[in-house]
Amino acid sequence: MSSLAELFGRPDAPPTPAYLYDLDELARSHAALRAALPRAAELFYSLKANPHPAVLAALATAGCQAEVCSPGELRAALAAGYAPAAMLYTGPGKRDVDVDEAVRAGVRLFSIDSPYGLDQLDRIAAEYGTEVRALVRINDDTPSPGQGLTMTGVASQFGADVWWVLDRPELFGPRRHVRPVGFHLYTGSNLTGEDALMAQFNQSVATVRRLAAATGVEPELLDLGGGFGAPFARAGARPEYPKLADRLVRLLDDAFPGWPESGPAVAFESGRHLVGTCGTLVTRVLDVKRSQGSTVVVLESGIHHLGGMSGLRRLPPIVPDVVALAGPAGPARPGTIVAGPLCTPLDTWARSATLVELTPGQLVAVPNVGAYGLYASLVAFLAHPMPVEVTVTGGRVTGMTRLELTRHSTNGSVRG
Repeated sequence: MSSLAELFGRPDAPPTPAYLYDLDELARSHAALRAALPRAAELFYSLKANPHPAVLAALATAGCQAEVCSPGELRAALAAGYAPAAMLYTGPGKRDVDVDEAVRAGVRLFSIDSPYGLDQLDRIAAEYGTEVRALVRINDDTPSPGQGLTMTGVASQFGADVWWVLDRPELFGPRRHVRPVGFHLYTGSNLTGEDALMAQFNQSVATVRRLAAATGVEPELLDLGGGFGAPFARAGARPEYPKLADRLVRLLDDAFPGWPESGPAVAFESGRHLVGTCGTLVTRVLDVKRSQGSTVVVLESGIHHLGGMSGLRRLPPIVPDVVALAGPAGPARPGTIVAGPLCTPLDTWARSATLVELTPGQLVAVPNVGAYGLYASLVAFLAHPMPVEVTVTGGRVTGMTRLELTRHSTNGSVRG
C-alpha cells in the first residue's frame, strides 16, 4: 500500500473514489493461470468479472479469448480487439435481437441450455445463411464439493439436466444451421484448492463420457468451465495450482486416449482469478462519529461502489479490509461500523470491524477488488458520482476514465 500512498500524495493524483487496475499484476495473474493449465487448452476470459477496456485489451494481447453473455459485453469485446469467430456466447436465456446481433457480428460458437435455445439459434442463423456451432450446457446430477457458488446439481436455469439429454438425445441434435460440437459444464466458482478443482473436473469429464456413450457422439470441444479462486476485498494472494496442469493432462488422457493429439479440444474459463488481485479501491473518509457506544466511519464509497450484489447472493456478504494509506497509525480497535454515504441503513460494509483510528479526509484502500467490484455494484442507486477507473503500469498512471450512466431517452428511439 506504500506505492498507493505515494501515488495519491502527488499533486496530480487521481480523484477519489478510484478503482486502480494494476496491469502488471494482471499480466502475472494470466501467466500463472496459463502455466497451471495444459498447454493445449484454450482459456476464455469471462467479461462479467471486469469489462474495463484496458483490462480486456491486455488479456486479448496475452492470448485469452472472450466469453460474453450480453450485447454490451459483446460490443466491449469487439472494441478491445477480440475475434468474434473465437468468442463463446453464453447465458441461460437470450433475446432474439441479441442472438441476431452476435451472429451478424461474426460470433459462431454459442453455449445453449435447452432445445428451444437450439431452435432459436437455428432460426436466426438461417436468416444469415450461415452455420454456427453449439455447446450444450449440462446441469450435472450432483454438485461438486467445495464450491463457492453452486452452479450445477440443483434445479437451475443453467444447462440441461443430464437425465434429459440421456433420455431424449434427439432433442439436442443438429439443426440445419446449428452443429452441436460438444458440452459446456461449469459446476462451481471460487475454489482455492487443487483437490476441489480436480473433483469437479473429474466429475465433469465422467459425465461427458456418459453422454458420449449414450449418444454415440464424441465431442469436438469440451468447455470445463473454471472456478479458479481469488481473494475478494480482503488482503491476500491469489491461490496457486502448481500440479494442476499435470493432473489435468492425466485426467484427459485417461478419458480420451492420446489427448491432446486426439480427442476433443478443451477450454477453461476464468474471471475472478485473472483480474481479482489487480484491482484496489481507494476512497476517502467523509465523517467519523460515535453512536450508541460504537465508532462509525462514513466513507465516500459504499454498496454503490463495492459489494452491492452481495445482497443478491451473487457474492457472499463482504466485510472488506479497509487499510489507511496515510495519517496516524495508532492501534487497531474492534467494534467500528464502516458505512457508505447512501441514504439507507443497508449501506454498510461492516458492523464490527477492527480498524485504526481514522479522521475525515483520510485516504483508505480496499485490496483485491479487480473482479466483481464496480461492475457488480449498485451504481445507479441514488445517483452518486461514479468512481474513476485508473490503469497503472510500472507504478505510473497510464489511463483514467469514468463510466457514465446513460440518461433517459425522450426521442422515441429506444429499441430492443
